[in-house]
Amino acid sequence: MNAPVPSPMRRGACPGLSAPMATGDGLLARLMPSGATIALPAFRGLCDAAARHGNGIIEITSRGSIQVRGLTAASAGPFAADVAALGIPAAEGIPVLPDPLSDLDDLSVIDAGVIAGELRRALAASALASKLPAKVSVIVDGGGALHLDDVVADVRLRAVRTDQGVRVHVGLGGTAASAMSIGAVALHCAVECAVHLLDLLAAFSPQRMRNAVEDAGAARFISAMAGILEPASTPAARPAADPVGVHALRSGAVVGVALPFGHSGAENLSRLIGEVECAGAAGVRTAPGRALLFVNLRPAAADAFAARAATLGFIADPADPRRKVIACAGAPICASGQIPARALAPAVAQAVRAANVVGPVHVSGCAKGCAHQVPVPLAIFGRAGACDIHWNGKLVSSVNADALAVQLERLLPEEVSR
Repeated sequence: MNAPVPSPMRRGACPGLSAPMATGDGLLARLMPSGATIALPAFRGLCDAAARHGNGIIEITSRGSIQVRGLTAASAGPFAADVAALGIPAAEGIPVLPDPLSDLDDLSVIDAGVIAGELRRALAASALASKLPAKVSVIVDGGGALHLDDVVADVRLRAVRTDQGVRVHVGLGGTAASAMSIGAVALHCAVECAVHLLDLLAAFSPQRMRNAVEDAGAARFISAMAGILEPASTPAARPAADPVGVHALRSGAVVGVALPFGHSGAENLSRLIGEVECAGAAGVRTAPGRALLFVNLRPAAADAFAARAATLGFIADPADPRRKVIACAGAPICASGQIPARALAPAVAQAVRAANVVGPVHVSGCAKGCAHQVPVPLAIFGRAGACDIHWNGKLVSSVNADALAVQLERLLPEEVSR
């Protein structure tokens, strides 16, 4: 599991397009997804802008945001202007994440993008963004197959069908499995409910929702929602959702492609765009899991495009062993990095595959563990240039980065077999 880290060490700011954040390789700008489709020419333009104004590295985060690295004080403004001219749909303020295919999936109960848009507008009209911690977020789940159950959020809204019609189940903090269920509201009350809950959370700031519920109890939040909140049981668990692979939807095929360890060069991404244009795609969306969803491909061309994406080095197979490894940028890209986490990730993936390690693996450049906050069986943290290897929460070894792969090959079979 992840090593415990004192809260002052954790990064507390989110870099936006207008306020990029300083890192080891320059300034980093983030575009939060809105759930809308990005036109392929616009995405190619983003790649060109990243190469022109930054170092050409583009990342897709675990929550589906787009990050561009290597900007400078002089280039950040022109980069933002270029992105604005491209008309790329991006969100501002408190992150509100809709499930990415709810408007295309016949299994969806509602179009989550519509509710997410209404909620963003309501939050923008309030002063909540300045009162809440930077990492606070809301999930709006339309009930489709590509759901967001494994994504952590402070407020969770999930549309469900009931005998009384569509209701929106409300959960507080965590994933779908760990969130505190407080009931359900009618669809037309969903935005009001989310805003009110965040307003209550602001009274506990700088806490996150999970901490606030632990301190004050769920009853305080439930009583504050009297009049619109209805008693409701927690919705049934759903099979895991995976954006990677071919998805057949009502308007053509969708192909999900993940970026290896969450990053790619802009030039290679432009090549990928060229390939998917030939397959007839209408555009691209981002998705949690460091993935891109290419929508409305010709069904007959979907498998061939997925194979071509793999040839370019992208992840098109859900079973690809690289997907088990969650790695931050690490040194020297991140100023806090003690080890080159991203550069070590391929060797870690090979060792994990050989030892048949189950579950995700976290490789962090330092003790903060920014890339993955959920405990995992195998976690590697950088410390003073060394790699501290934790197995099930226990420090089992510490080695130099050059010796990490060999040490994992020796150590993992023993630990897995216990």
